[in-house]
Amino acid sequence: MNLASFGHTLLAEALYAIVGIVIFGVAFWLMEAVTPFSIRKEIEEDQNTALAILMGAVIIGIAMIISAAVHG
Repeated sequence: MNLASFGHTLLAEALYAIVGIVIFGVAFWLMEAVTPFSIRKEIEEDQNTALAILMGAVIIGIAMIISAAVHG
């Protein structure tokens, strides 16, 4: 593997990572905007464990979808 090919691959991976993180951030912001209550308040102050588990599952699901889309 030559240096130019390595640099091209590294740049492509960095761009895909940045795009994936941006899409993930937008999806998380959209989840928080759609809910009629404060997710942070429910989890931190009210100790809503069920909501925390649900949000964790949604985050993992979104991450898997983005990963599959970026990977191809």
